Amino acid sequence: MHHTPPHARRRVFLQGIGALSLASALSGCGVGELLPGQGPPPRLFRLSPKSTFDADLPTVDWQLVIEEPISPTGLSTTRIPLQRRAVELEYYARANWTDRAPAMVHTLAVESFENSNRIVAVGRESLGLRSDFILKLDLREFQTEYSGKGPPDAHVRLNAKLVQMPQRTIIGSQRFTRRITAKADTLEDIVEAFDDALGKVLKELVTWTLKSGQAARR
Repeated sequence: MHHTPPHARRRVFLQGIGALSLASALSGCGVGELLPGQGPPPRLFRLSPKSTFDADLPTVDWQLVIEEPISPTGLSTTRIPLQRRAVELEYYARANWTDRAPAMVHTLAVESFENSNRIVAVGRESLGLRSDFILKLDLREFQTEYSGKGPPDAHVRLNAKLVQMPQRTIIGSQRFTRRITAKADTLEDIVEAFDDALGKVLKELVTWTLKSGQAARR
């Protein structure tokens, strides 16, 4: 009787496992679907900071630190979320933000305060800025929502708390929310709706923060 050496049996076994794994992977892909790593890379999109403000915005002589927003796990990603049902979050295929949503909103908030030219200094907590106030943010909504047959709404909601230092006293809290309907159900129009909604939220955030902080300093 012919006996196969143990190392040869092991090699045949591993080859069989490899073939089985590939067959399993292929069986999960329908005709025309791509295996991971194939096809074009995702398109990358970014939003813009707010740069125009009302003339009555106060000029302040204090410093502000803005913390990165906390957010639900489903929003803390570079993927662009969409919602067709209240209990389910999906994502657009091959379309990403240039950064995680909370980090992107954080950067745009800092830049919006800088663009106002109404504050001595504003920065991130990581820079070690000695601040008079800390702005704590909570990104609650940052997705498109489909409610009918038409284009979706870009829904942005940001909750804010303004903390006075060094007492660490919360002097105010506010919720900022906007829904903007996209002109069409295309990625370009959806990103434009996001940009419009976030821009309005950031304008209100800057205005509320500067007025609330100034009132607390009097």
